[in-house]
Amino acid sequence: MEFMLNLQRGMDEQKPSLFELLSEQQLSGLIPLSLRYLLAVATHRRPRYLLRVLNSFDEIYALLMLAVERHYLRTYGGGFTENFYGLKRERVLRIKGGEAPRASKGAPTLMRETLRLKETDIWNNLAIMVALPYFKRKLDESYDIHVPQASILGPQYSRNTLPPNATIRERLIYYYKWFLRNIYPSINAAYYFSLLAFHLAYLFDNTKYFSPFLWLVGTRIRRMGEADYRAIALAEQTPPNPTSRLGSRPGQANSIWHPTTFATVVYPRLLSSLRLLLPTSIFALKFLEWWHASDFARQLSRKATEDLDLPPPIISGMPTRKPLRPTSNDSNNKSFRSQSRTSNLPTNTVSLSSPPSQQPTSSPSSFSPAHSPSVKTQKPTPPISSTSQLPILTVPPPNPQTSSLCPICLGSIQTPTSAQTGYVFCYTCIFKWVEGVHERQEAFMAQGGGEERWGEDDDDEFESPDEEGEKAQGREGKWENGKGRCAVTGRRVLGGTEGLRRILV
Repeated sequence: MEFMLNLQRGMDEQKPSLFELLSEQQLSGLIPLSLRYLLAVATHRRPRYLLRVLNSFDEIYALLMLAVERHYLRTYGGGFTENFYGLKRERVLRIKGGEAPRASKGAPTLMRETLRLKETDIWNNLAIMVALPYFKRKLDESYDIHVPQASILGPQYSRNTLPPNATIRERLIYYYKWFLRNIYPSINAAYYFSLLAFHLAYLFDNTKYFSPFLWLVGTRIRRMGEADYRAIALAEQTPPNPTSRLGSRPGQANSIWHPTTFATVVYPRLLSSLRLLLPTSIFALKFLEWWHASDFARQLSRKATEDLDLPPPIISGMPTRKPLRPTSNDSNNKSFRSQSRTSNLPTNTVSLSSPPSQQPTSSPSSFSPAHSPSVKTQKPTPPISSTSQLPILTVPPPNPQTSSLCPICLGSIQTPTSAQTGYVFCYTCIFKWVEGVHERQEAFMAQGGGEERWGEDDDDEFESPDEEGEKAQGREGKWENGKGRCAVTGRRVLGGTEGLRRILV
């Protein structure tokens, strides 16, 4: 298509193809995703220092890209990823057709300086390169969070109705959600339709602008020419050392930490070095992709661990098994004492002091309640809050027979949603549970009984003798209702209801 247009209208060597521009946009969109993934992996190891950075990633990335893109627009005439593809941005001449082919061939340096972006053009391009994608990401995230909640929970949920005597902040949030539900989908569709229309017009050479936003700021994207490379090489030359000021100490003006030296030499070179970091990162990414996809890495790791004799592991953190108590029906007390000595060790712990052949093993006849009626089974204990030191309300975990049921409502899972602990619930059930307004929570806290496997006996363990006469008042102040926690494990759900993720089954 482009070849036929060039035959009919003449070849424009400086005009990039549509596929070059789409590749540049795709690379520009992959950079924030890659950086967010790397930061998320590092946050798992250092959450104390990096969790706030991860939560404010969009803002920090926008500020960094503002500095980087401004430097590249002023120095190279194009964006960070555009410079990687050998592209630049220039103003469009306000003449008929917007082209001056004779002047471009006769005086390319003069035409470059004439079409070079001015300070106002640089800030206009920064608005569509940094500010526009930032607000687009924020609106998309808010739409993905609030709109599914309104469609699943229904309009009767309290968050979707404006309360009486609402404050200014509550009104702004209400109208913002109303905008996301009713107006933003149309704006988003118009955004993508306008991009598609300009892409098709640019492909058939009916416009000089790749997107409608470039048309608004009067800027087009072109390939870099010989005059551009000469100007960039001249700008990258090392400036002469500044003369020492009168009264300054020897070597003070040449220090890299001097404000003048840092602003004029170190800072520009630091940003320009990103040109080498980008292709290096792409090569490293492709190498890691090949490494994990090929069989060479598996064979190498298998050969490295062939001769390693690893000791048996010790697993800690599991409940220990209580020693067996003899009864009058025991026929062999000596064998019972030997079993009780070995049963003091946790059942999931392997001793390293004795060989595996001498380590105790459990049999169904000695540990199973069905075969030993005199042994009292250990009751499950609720998790304890580390802040309030109160037991936390939880529900029994699913077993293989009930794995397809919601652990909260004990019915078929509707709109499967996963908490950060890995358990899957109905979206409405886990949403209300994390909010602390589920019916089972309210019934339990109102002394509704022990349907959550924590009965009256468990209340006695966590109540003082003075509180036994106050059971009719409910369990407030004696238990935590599980608000903000996983319904099965009792662990905190980071981000509250926003930390829930719907899954596809």
